[in-house]
Amino acid sequence: MSHKQTPSQTVGPYFAYGLTPGQYNYRFAEVASGSMADDKVAGEHIRIIGQVLDGEGVPINDAMIELWQADATGRYAGDSDVRANTGFSGFGRFGTGTDEENRFIFDTVKPGSVENGAAPHVSIIVFMRGMLTHAYTRAYFSDEVEANANDPVLSSVPEGRRETLVAMRNEEDGNVTYRFDIHMQGDAETVFFDV
Repeated sequence: MSHKQTPSQTVGPYFAYGLTPGQYNYRFAEVASGSMADDKVAGEHIRIIGQVLDGEGVPINDAMIELWQADATGRYAGDSDVRANTGFSGFGRFGTGTDEENRFIFDTVKPGSVENGAAPHVSIIVFMRGMLTHAYTRAYFSDEVEANANDPVLSSVPEGRRETLVAMRNEEDGNVTYRFDIHMQGDAETVFFDV
């Protein structure tokens, strides 16, 4: 009996067909999107926006980004706390090919600290063509200087590389946006974690 390669053993992006169908104009609904919190969710509503860039600085048009985070009080969706965060999914997925500028866009609330010593952050998983295994990273927030300085994970990263994990805050017309570009290679390569 001959065994063939599985999708995880070959260059994809198989994930896109089922997980980001909008990227390929399929008509079936996506399980998750970039909208992670409705307008009734407590906390500061923010948008996290960025691009996945290759080693030449060119935006990648078929990457898929997944984002996971706590709510403004530091609780994850589904926590057993009866005050649970209704209207907040805590999880989002976005295909860069669904945006004209090949960006990922997440509408959410700024997370709170999940434990003592941890700065507010979002966990990010990157899937893209040519990668047999997805990559893990985090985004911290530029306006959390003191918390970032004390975060044990961020502190474990060499000082000269920490800036690759910080999303830059911008406010315009009362809207808060954090810019976080993910560089897959090159001098500005984002720090990825071996999870």
